[in-house]
Order: sequence, then C-alpha cells, then structure tokens
Amino acid sequence: MKPQALLIINFAFVSQQRYFIELAYNGTSYHGWQIQQNAVSVQELLNKALSTILRQPIETTGCGRTDTGVHAKEFFAHFDAQFAEGETNALESTPFRGRGGLNALLPYDIAIKNVIPVHADAHARFDATARSYQYHIHFNKDAFLHGFSWQLRDEPNLELMNQAAVMMMEYIDFSCFSKSNTQVKTNNCKITRAEWVKTEQGIVFHITADRFLRNMVRAIVGTLMMVGRGEMPPEGIREIIESKNRSNAGTSVPACGLYLTEVKYPYQLTPRPLTP
Repeated sequence: MKPQALLIINFAFVSQQRYFIELAYNGTSYHGWQIQQNAVSVQELLNKALSTILRQPIETTGCGRTDTGVHAKEFFAHFDAQFAEGETNALESTPFRGRGGLNALLPYDIAIKNVIPVHADAHARFDATARSYQYHIHFNKDAFLHGFSWQLRDEPNLELMNQAAVMMMEYIDFSCFSKSNTQVKTNNCKITRAEWVKTEQGIVFHITADRFLRNMVRAIVGTLMMVGRGEMPPEGIREIIESKNRSNAGTSVPACGLYLTEVKYPYQLTPRPLTP
C-alpha cells in the first residue's frame, strides 16, 4: 500500500487595517449619503470605488447621514481592508496614489481629501464628539449661488433670530425638530453653538452639537425664520421645544443651503507618511 500523499496548503498571512476616509461632496445629484434601494447615494459610489481600487468588497460606515440635496464640506467614513503578506497596499504604497486613484473613479462632485489609517476600534459615527452645520441664505439673484444657497426676497430680523437661537441652547430634547418615524433611542442633543452671521452674500446660520436628528437643522432654520419674519416672538421657541411636537415647529427649509462643515473626534486624524 502506497503511503498517503500529504496535502500541503500554504496560508498567506492576512492583516486587516481600518481606515478613515475624509471627503467632500456636492449633494445636488444624490439622495443623501446613505445607500438607497432605488436612488443614487454618495455611499454607494464610494463603496464601489473603494472595492475597485482594493479589489475586495468594501463597505463604509459614515459619520452620519445627510439628506437628499445636502452638501458636505467635511465628511468622514471608516472601512476595513484586508491585505496579504507582501501585497502592495494600493492606498499607501505610492504618494497620493490612494487619493488620486479614488478621485479618478468618482464623479466630479465627490472629492477624496485623505485616507487615514486608524486603530481597529475607531468608529466614524460613534466616536464623533461634535458636528457643525451651516445654512446659507442670499437675497439677490446670483447664478453662482443657485443650488448652493436659499434665495429669499426679504431679509429677516437677524437680532430676533439670534435671541431665539440662544434660548435653544438651554434645552436638550429636540423632538419638535425631528423627522417622524426615525429609529433613534433618544431625541436629546447638546447644542453648543447656534448663531446667525451676516455675510457679503446674505446670512449664514452656524450650529454645532454633539449629534443631530434627521431634518433637525432645516426644521430649526424654518422655525427661526418665523421669528425673523415677525410671525412669533423669540420666546415662542420655548413653547415649540417644550411641546415636543414637530407640527408646532416651522417648515423645513430647502436642502440646497445646508452644509455639513466639520466633524470632531477625541483623537487626532493624521495621515501617516506614504512610502515611495
């Protein structure tokens, strides 16, 4: 009887690396960040581009979700990638190759800024400690602001709107500004900045909080506009918030003027030097 042949299998060592990816996008053509069944989203296109350049299935997790038509000047997502021992890392092997390769695969309105290796437990959504948004409004017809700012005919009272905005920071339950039927455990948010600022083009609302509810910023802006137009006094914001009823708040303003502008983390996100 011949001795049984030994079956030798070589297992290549595989390591997994988590990355944060920093990007910006013009949201006009997209149904928000999150993947949708019958609509194009930013996350869908990013997943496809990453899967192509890394030659493996990649699924990203975003720092939040932006609604249809909302823009992001700064947005973070994380993903995991696996590499066999000795394999060339397409994201880090050549300076800017990862960023340049991804940008070549993505449409003009999605721009990759950085690809940053992070520790295995880093989470783009749950680790974020603060997020900042801006809402832009202009008053004169401007061909270059169309789709990027909300045009109004009459300028509202900025002083009254800022009085109401300051009062909002005394509360944490913002159920009145949340889109209905959202699957969240709490409607509590800690707002640390809420301020209207006059600019050369018009006015901009700045708001920062630890987290935001769906449609929250656009509902807040719509409610503050009621104050600015003299439809209710600044103190009326208290009654609306304390009611916890979305129907008492103002109408959501158009998405075109809304931008996610900054996301903060408790650790520094520094791209490590790339090897030539």
